[in-house]
Amino acid sequence: MQKIIVLDRDGVINEDSDAFIKSADEWLPVEGSIEAIKLLKQAGWKVAVATNQSGIKRGYYGRATLSEMHRKMQNMLAPHGVDWISYSPYLGGDNSPSRKPAPGMLQAIEKALGIPLQGAPMVGDTLGDIRAAQAMQMQPYLVRSGKGERTLATQDTLLASIPVYDNLLSVVQQLLKEN
Repeated sequence: MQKIIVLDRDGVINEDSDAFIKSADEWLPVEGSIEAIKLLKQAGWKVAVATNQSGIKRGYYGRATLSEMHRKMQNMLAPHGVDWISYSPYLGGDNSPSRKPAPGMLQAIEKALGIPLQGAPMVGDTLGDIRAAQAMQMQPYLVRSGKGERTLATQDTLLASIPVYDNLLSVVQQLLKEN
């Protein structure tokens, strides 16, 4: 059976900003995240990204700029790269089925890669990431990077059974020990 993991982008793979990441120059990896993805790829995992990108609809950047950010990430990961990137340009109030916490992006990943996500790990830094993972019966992991500390500070009951790690690299190191 093919191993797959789904990652949120901002705050998990790259540094996040309340002012949004609006260019490839502003896109900076979280320490250890590029190494983590390379380790997964070397171990034979499929790696997908599911990322809310409301900055597009807000007019902060366009789809071409988003593509530049993703090219930068893929170049850092060369020769491996992630296998699939799904993004949602919508605002929370749009009630789009593709915007997390709705599972639309995850369903798209499942369809595109032909791999069931049930039971697979998903790494995020927000309650929306956790809810999306749970909607697909995935195993959510929360990282303290990005908005993770803020998410933990909510003390939401949803967090009671969610494994928490410092960053993506620490999650991946644990997953690779177990698998």
